[in-house]
Amino acid sequence: RKHKPITMQEPVYVDQAPSHTKGGEVMLMVSPEFLFADDRVLIVDDFLATGRTIDALGRIVQNSGATLVGIAAVVEKTFEGGRAALTHWGVPIMAAAVITDMTEGKIVVH
Repeated sequence: RKHKPITMQEPVYVDQAPSHTKGGEVMLMVSPEFLFADDRVLIVDDFLATGRTIDALGRIVQNSGATLVGIAAVVEKTFEGGRAALTHWGVPIMAAAVITDMTEGKIVVH
């Protein structure tokens, strides 16, 4: 979001990440009423490409004092390097479908 919704109470956990679909940066916000220091968090996203959005969400989890326990994506594009960029979290990374190549109108799924 460009701005915090008026319904979201202060303070909020905030980080930013580049957006492939919108272009530019997107602000990621989580209200502390939904994220507690004793929570164990699994981040689930639709796509794992560069990993930058999931990395920003990981920082939000870390800043809240909660524990990141895993990362999951519906689709992973291995050729964009996101998995390697997220290994520093030291948690399992899973994907339902893994795309290893997208060239000449063909998608290769592993």
